[in-house]
Amino acid sequence: MKTPAWTEDELLLAGALVVKNGWRELRTGDLEVQDLSELLRSLPFQSPEALALPGFRSTDSVSRKTSDFATNHPAYQGKPTRCGEPTRRMIAALNEREAEMLHAAQTLRKGIDSGELHLIPPQPDETDDTGTTGVEGRLLRRWALFRERDPKLRKLKIQKAKSNGLPLQCEVCAFNFADAYGALGEDYIEVHHVTPLHISGTRETKLEDLACLCANCHRMCHRSHLGESWRTPVALRDEIRKSSQGTH
Repeated sequence: MKTPAWTEDELLLAGALVVKNGWRELRTGDLEVQDLSELLRSLPFQSPEALALPGFRSTDSVSRKTSDFATNHPAYQGKPTRCGEPTRRMIAALNEREAEMLHAAQTLRKGIDSGELHLIPPQPDETDDTGTTGVEGRLLRRWALFRERDPKLRKLKIQKAKSNGLPLQCEVCAFNFADAYGALGEDYIEVHHVTPLHISGTRETKLEDLACLCANCHRMCHRSHLGESWRTPVALRDEIRKSSQGTH
């Protein structure tokens, strides 16, 4: 079996380590490298076959990956190591959105260390149609989707949305399931976290953190595009507006 390629989750954690080290590589003997090696091997998507491979996410392999990050940074003056497009994409994200990406790595580590992420089953939409995720990673996406499917929160959000006397409709495109499907669509809407988990952190979800969306807009808010795996309803409305203007 060939050693599996590094996932976005693994790259995020390794890249965050390099950023905190001043964009310098870390050696095999560094305690941070040893800790990350153990952490990567504990991730809930690692297969038994991969874990049985000699050197899989070993301290040597983690150290080499930190070299990829350090030597492929735009400010590096020497010869870069060879690395794949996912690593270069993560370098760009860390370089352009450092605070956000470091927060994402911190949130991911908290979920792993607490054991919460190990208890969340794989979600149907945690990868898109191409089998990829954004640079924030698959596990944060899994966690976010799981939270959105909390039936209690969904029920409370719908009750609050209906209490203002307005029809229950998508907050982005105004689609109304009841208008389209009659009794079948009555009281149906999907619920979306307005702020990504990797930005909000693991705080308790409030109803103001949620938006009511149709299935299409919900999917588009989650669709991976240009390295990002999340967009807010406001950002999606802007995409629709720009698309509409472009057709005229």
